[in-house]
Amino acid sequence: MDEELTGVVLADARDKMDKAVAHTRTEFAGVRSGRASAGLVEHLRVEVYGSEVELRTVAGLSVPEARLLVISPYDKSTVNAIEKAIQASDLGLTPSNDGSVIRLSFPPLTEERRRDLVRVVRHKAEEGRVAIRNLRRAARHELEGLERDGDLSSDEVERVEKDLDKLTQEMVAAIDKLLAHKEQELLEI
Repeated sequence: MDEELTGVVLADARDKMDKAVAHTRTEFAGVRSGRASAGLVEHLRVEVYGSEVELRTVAGLSVPEARLLVISPYDKSTVNAIEKAIQASDLGLTPSNDGSVIRLSFPPLTEERRRDLVRVVRHKAEEGRVAIRNLRRAARHELEGLERDGDLSSDEVERVEKDLDKLTQEMVAAIDKLLAHKEQELLEI
């Protein structure tokens, strides 16, 4: 019985922590480096057909060159709406539109802009770490509740808390690894 309860708590914590790491990875993809990437715009919200949808649902995205992103709308009537969404975003890019496709040209980043983006990425990484620590705290409260109810012994709770700490360190290390990779990508000239 103890094994089942602790297994459920740990599995739930691992699942939520994995999602926090995946969210941080997605946040990093949205930070512009010197290269074109579909991840920068695929989640952009576009107003089409009377509702807001993600760009990736109304257009194909391709990267023919390192500094060029081509957006090919499935319906040509959505070109202007997509262009408007890109201009309204905080990407700082000016789309060029030939009536059927939109091209985004990525200029090289200045040194100052690279440093600003590194700060942004570090902040997003810290948000991910905080989310993981909050999930650890929630799992600990759950374990303490099970101990108070008499479902778990204090020795079992202590053992599981050690496993939980190890899991937390593993997930924080995963975010740190993603951060190091993104910083390297941003500082690359």
